[in-house]
Amino acid sequence: MEGGGEQPLEQIQVTATRAAKSNFDVASAVTVVGKDEIDERPALTVADYLRAQPGAFIQATTPGQAIPIIRGLKGSEVLHMVDGFRMNTAFFRNSPNQYFALADSQNVEQIEIVRGAQSSLYGSDAMGGVVHILTPEERFEGDSWDGRGRFRAQYTSGDLSRLGRIAGAAGKNDVSISGGVTVQDVGLRKLGGDGDRLPYTDFSSWAADTKLLWAPASGHELMLSAAYLKQPKTARVDELVTSFHQTRPNSSEFYFQPQDRLFVQARYVIEQDAGWFDRAEFHAGYQKINDDRRTREFDSPNRELEENSSRLRGFTATFNKEAGNHALVYGAEAYYDTIDSFRQRLNINTNVISARPPRFPDGSTMDSYAVFLNDSIALAPQWQLDLGGRYSSFDIELTPNPQGVGVKLSPDDFTGNAGLTFKASDTTHVVGNIGRGFRAPNIFDLGVFGSRPSNRFAIPNTDLKPETVITYDLGLKWDNPRWQAEAFVWKSDYKDKITTIETGELTSAGAIIVTNANVTQLDLWGVEAGGRWYFSDKSQFYGVLNYTRGDETFEGESYDADRVPPLNGRIGLLHYFTPTLSLDVNALYATRQDRLSPRDLTDPRVNPEGTAGWNTWNTRLAWEFAPETKLTLLFDNIGDRRYREHGSGADEMGRSASVIFDWAF
Repeated sequence: MEGGGEQPLEQIQVTATRAAKSNFDVASAVTVVGKDEIDERPALTVADYLRAQPGAFIQATTPGQAIPIIRGLKGSEVLHMVDGFRMNTAFFRNSPNQYFALADSQNVEQIEIVRGAQSSLYGSDAMGGVVHILTPEERFEGDSWDGRGRFRAQYTSGDLSRLGRIAGAAGKNDVSISGGVTVQDVGLRKLGGDGDRLPYTDFSSWAADTKLLWAPASGHELMLSAAYLKQPKTARVDELVTSFHQTRPNSSEFYFQPQDRLFVQARYVIEQDAGWFDRAEFHAGYQKINDDRRTREFDSPNRELEENSSRLRGFTATFNKEAGNHALVYGAEAYYDTIDSFRQRLNINTNVISARPPRFPDGSTMDSYAVFLNDSIALAPQWQLDLGGRYSSFDIELTPNPQGVGVKLSPDDFTGNAGLTFKASDTTHVVGNIGRGFRAPNIFDLGVFGSRPSNRFAIPNTDLKPETVITYDLGLKWDNPRWQAEAFVWKSDYKDKITTIETGELTSAGAIIVTNANVTQLDLWGVEAGGRWYFSDKSQFYGVLNYTRGDETFEGESYDADRVPPLNGRIGLLHYFTPTLSLDVNALYATRQDRLSPRDLTDPRVNPEGTAGWNTWNTRLAWEFAPETKLTLLFDNIGDRRYREHGSGADEMGRSASVIFDWAF
């Protein structure tokens, strides 16, 4: 916090409104993780920045792969974006998955979480909310070329991890080019208590990015960017070690090998009074995610080798127009996703290779088209009404499998939202929202055919329809020179959830035939609160509290919902001794979670007796010992607590020290 932390900084977001606007002035529940907070954390993946943020909980099946759970929903039930482009692919699972970790944690300017259904602006998958990563954009002033750079190095003792990034930019007032390279190497994780290091928790990654900004004329700007990240080999830890209610591991081999993501994008912005818009923004992007795997069941001689990829192309046009007391946002978008999938089996004893059915039907496609309109209406000096609507249409085609089974679906959906803001004072706003979200069935829901574990055989369901949710929330927002805070209560009614069920029939070989169907409902509700109190010119107290409760209903029977986080959050005290020297003392916490779903009870990542509550005490000392040069020392889990975040695949680090060196030049 500049100047010793005496004044809070206004948080500007773009995701909730598709326009730059103060977080305080939007009705939606929005979490903004800014550049200062990002620079202070030794993150392994981008999800680490969201830990203990309002409305978010982190699940990590392995140290190199993690996802946010937003309002009790996860995976494809939450929309993930980078610089305005969808990250969710047609094979995103509606459960924990690894793809969010394929964005470089060191190439992040800001992360925004819009909590609650956001499908009117963002379409399918925005059920629990939207998580949006914004990458840096370097701009310069003056007619002469100038340059700047940054070097970052960090080391953590708890997992022997080392990270380095070098980035630079050059430009003048109408053009700039920037880029960077990140290299990360993570060792085995030291656990709390006994100090043992957990096998299979090591991994490495490297990433590179570049971005060009060019203003060809006043009010016009072109952006071209490219980013690539690769994890050459990452183990799925819970498959390779003996976990809860197991006498042996499930697998002798289970490696994501490799995982990578290529993303290229063009954006053109026009800012001028053109009659029907004040600002127009056009995006065209391409993303390719490779999800290759090497697996082998425990003590089996058969090694499965997989190659799966998504090639996603997207086009978006967004227009902003202010007219009287209306602030309009409208536009259209189209996305085209092609899934390639290949699998073969190698007998490690005989070296015989045989063909295997792919994980997904090779060449399957999922295309979507949408138009949307949102209007923010100033009803009176103290009242603001936000209304939005969207129409989405899908063409989903699964190529026939070797048995000649294919699927064609063309679902569509109308959705909308409404938000109301009462400006009780210049520093206090009361807000309420109702939104309808949906998730179209994707290739993962439709395309897993054939033999499945536990003597099951999966067949497609050509009658699958979108899942839907209606979310209600009511909140208070405070913003004044001494306080920044918010508190929300919310409820979600989730219907037509896609679930695997038995058909009551058997194959000729006696396998149980199963299929996916829209058969279950979720009732979710919770409380989210976060705030920061500037109780002196040099000291701040902050805290976060999240609580989620969920029940699922199937055929009239209700039970605890899957992977619902416990009560969790953080509290802390930040003090500036001088404008360049600060100390942060904080605690992360979670209570016991013993409300487990039937799926949780059989998941080796989850203790069937319930996940124990925990807390950790942590400190951070930051010293800017020279201009634009900072040294940060962190001591985490000082009490050396042995604990696990609910649903994660490995226990967290024990006592650990980190050092971060940042130099801007």
